[in-house]
Amino acid sequence: MDAFDRDWSRFRPDSLVTRLAAGGTADAPTADAVPMLDLFAAASAATDGAVNPLIGDALARRGYDAGYGFVDRGAQPAPAAWRDLLRWDDGILSLCAPATIDVGALGKGCLVDLVLAEVRRRVAGAVTVDASGDIAVVGATERIALEHPYDPTRAIGVWEVRDAALCASATGRRAWPGADGAGLHHVLDARTGEPVRTIAATWALAADAMTADAVATTLFFEGGPRFAAERGAQWVRMTTDGRVEWSPGSTAELFL
Repeated sequence: MDAFDRDWSRFRPDSLVTRLAAGGTADAPTADAVPMLDLFAAASAATDGAVNPLIGDALARRGYDAGYGFVDRGAQPAPAAWRDLLRWDDGILSLCAPATIDVGALGKGCLVDLVLAEVRRRVAGAVTVDASGDIAVVGATERIALEHPYDPTRAIGVWEVRDAALCASATGRRAWPGADGAGLHHVLDARTGEPVRTIAATWALAADAMTADAVATTLFFEGGPRFAAERGAQWVRMTTDGRVEWSPGSTAELFL
């Protein structure tokens, strides 16, 4: 976990992400770089650019910066041509222009998968890795509540998870006031730098946590359901006006 944080955290001055933002390169990047960035590329394509790993500077500008200042300095789109700026081939990870990587769209899920693999090498039998909004289960069945995004004392349903991962994302946890008095949160549309206003929370069930995490993120945007279907993921989401939507064949038990 420390090694992953040292590579991918934009909140620490000694991380790989911080060095890249300052114009560095990384020879022989970490093993998780290629699968994460490949999945980012697929998520970006599915959402017409709304998901973008170079969203870090846009998040910082809205107040979600390395010092957690939460001071809104206005919207800033992420670089639309991020595939031309960020390279992860030939054993080299590089940025050819100043930008900050943020892997929040799927990085926590990737870390859950890494932790699960480490634990399974050392522990026989059932394993559950609970990273709050991202949970992976092997060899057991966990009954997991889907927290209501507007009332953490309630659930909108439950999902029984076995040999799979359930990841969630919501707009109420990391939220703060904007300069114009409107609320801000961490789910930004990379094309505009503005927060999503139509979806309040998402949940995704997939074979691994990184995929489930990526699906939960794409569900905030048009193209998310198709992205989920292509990866065999089930999903549930709640809109900001209180409607609940779910994927065909979803096994979630919803309290509707």
